This record gives sequence, structure tokens and C-alpha cells, in this order.
Amino acid sequence: MRIAVAMSGGVDSSVAALILLREGHDVVGLTMTLGALVGSGGDDLIGAADSAGGTVGNRPQHGWAKSAARAAMFLGVEHHVVDLAATFEQSVVSYFLSEYFSGRTPNPCVICNRRVKFGRLLEEARGLGAEFLATGHHARVIRDDGGGAPRLAMGRDPSKDQSYFLHKLTREQLEATLMPIGEFMKDDVRAIARDAGLPAAAARESADICFLSGRSLSEFLLEHAPNGMQGGPIEDVEGRILGEHKGIASYTIGQRGGLGLSRPRPTYVIEIVPRRNALIVGDDEDLYCDTLQASELRWPSGVPPTQLRWPSGVSPTRLRAQAKIRYAAQPTACDVTLGGEGITVHFDEPQRAITPGQFIVLYDGDIVLGGGVIDGAVR
Repeated sequence: MRIAVAMSGGVDSSVAALILLREGHDVVGLTMTLGALVGSGGDDLIGAADSAGGTVGNRPQHGWAKSAARAAMFLGVEHHVVDLAATFEQSVVSYFLSEYFSGRTPNPCVICNRRVKFGRLLEEARGLGAEFLATGHHARVIRDDGGGAPRLAMGRDPSKDQSYFLHKLTREQLEATLMPIGEFMKDDVRAIARDAGLPAAAARESADICFLSGRSLSEFLLEHAPNGMQGGPIEDVEGRILGEHKGIASYTIGQRGGLGLSRPRPTYVIEIVPRRNALIVGDDEDLYCDTLQASELRWPSGVPPTQLRWPSGVSPTRLRAQAKIRYAAQPTACDVTLGGEGITVHFDEPQRAITPGQFIVLYDGDIVLGGGVIDGAVR
């Protein structure tokens, strides 16, 4: 079977390709270039490379690009480069800027996975005759032998699980996706790489947003939309003006540093009010809330989970689930009410810093039910 592997040069994607080769598949490496915006990356970035090193078009390759080329050469697999810079800028960077200047906190990796990696890159894989696109994500695609919808599940290593970033994938995308390392712990992945002598065996991981390329968020925003960085008032919960911020795009809910305030106790951003270009600050206790609303829902199965039979049981408009309000959060038990185009989620325990623009992802155990964009806390 011909399978395209999205190769970044990192240990995860390299081992994914190795596993498929050992299974006897016809493996082709596929790497995307994201243009001048991107200067570094790691396992969760499908970077730019060609099998000869050097440059892609007129753009010099960075370290991670050369690593991808070395990995493909070491494995002896056919390797192709796809220029997706325009798609990336239109779909991911534009979204990133728009959300920040709307007073929301985006997660660009979620959008990149849906529209770029499992969107345009999957199309390129099919154009090469590949039946599947495989990646180095720590997540699993569970297939029903009876021909039902594939299910997205957490990776076996809870400390590396990336299912949160993949919840927007469609049924059609999941049906064409393989995640070979989802069944492994990260230490096992590295052991496989070391035993095989893969060049990426000791490669470091990257946790930064790829297109910031070492710049701070404020520097990036000033560079790409300087007119959007307008100062405004910092107010307490009583409406008293305490100071002035440097542009709401530079702040997020729960932020403590960078406020420039002198107060006798720790102070945090608890709300961003775009219509007034204002920050509201308060105490840590003001950050906690047990209810939120979300919209722009996506269900990997193709239908809302209330139409499926899950082990936890469902009703027509309500279900019991666990939810994460950000990637690093622990899943927390909650009640979910579906209504119209959105959901209301009530947590068993108050959550800290519910942040508009971030994604809430719903789980039934280790199965991803779906998720949506957080509109805000309900107080």
C-alpha cells in the first residue's frame, strides 16, 4: 500500500515512516514549506525540505528542513516538497492575527491541522497516489471493522497526547489518516529511533508557535499589524482605571505579568473588552467559573455525539463528558447541553481562566467526541 508520511525531520515523524516501512508499505515522504514566516520547528511542525538539502525555490532551508531531508535519505524513501505558504498564511496566520485583535486567544495549531496538514497536504498525498497520509502525532485513529465512522482517540502517552489539536478533523480526513506512533510512549519512540540509528533520535522538541521564529508575540503583532496595537484603559472590577495597556492583542485571560501595575496583591487579566479596548483585572479568585458557552462545533464522527451510542450514555440534547479548555489542562467532568449552533458546558469543578478564542474539546474516556471555540464564561 502506498502511504505518504508528513515528515518534519523530528523523531516522531521519522519513526512513523520507519514503522510503515517495516510493515512493508510503499512509503513516500511529503514535506511542506510554509514560506519566510517560518524559521524553526519540531515534531508538531511539518516543515520544508528537499532530498538534496540547500534551498526550496528561492528560500533557504532552516535546520529542521535539512533534518527532514536527512531522515528521508536515511530511510531511502521517495521525498517531495509542497509549497503551502499561501494556504498557511491565508488560513492560519490571518486567523491568528484576527483573533488576537478581536480580544481573543487563538490556537493556530488546531486550524493548521484542519486546513493545511490534513487539508491541502492530504490532497497532495492523494495526488501522489497515496491511500493514506500518516503523521507523527501522539493520537490514535480507531477504525470500526463494521465500516462505521473512525474515532479519534488520545495517544497512549498522556504527557504527549495531541488529540486536542486534532479535534476539528472531519470524518473524511480521519478515514484517510494514519498515526503509527499513537500506540507508543515517547520514550519507546526514541528507543526505536536509537536502535535504528535514525538521525533524529536525539532531536529536541519544539513547543513554540512555528511562525513566531523566536520573536515575542508583541513583536510579531507590531510587525504585521502595527495599527492594531492601540493603548487603552486597565480597569478593576469596579470600573476604576488603574493604568493603561499596550494593546489588547498583547494580553490573554489569566495573564499576570506585563501589566505595569503597582498593587499590594497579585493582579490578573480576568476579561478583555474589545468594544472599549479595555482590560479588566482582578484577583486570582475572579478567574474561576464553572460554566462556559462555545460555538463553531466540530464532531470527528460527522454527527453530534447525542446521535451516537457512547459507553457513558446520552440523551437527545445532553451528555455527560470530560472536557479540556486548553491543551495543557486536565480533562474535567462536565455536563454538556447542545442547543442550536452551540453548547453550554457546566463543570463539576470551577475552571481557572476560561479564555474566549481557545478551544474546548470533549472526551468520553480517551475518545474525542468533538469540540468548539470558547465564546466566554457564564457567570
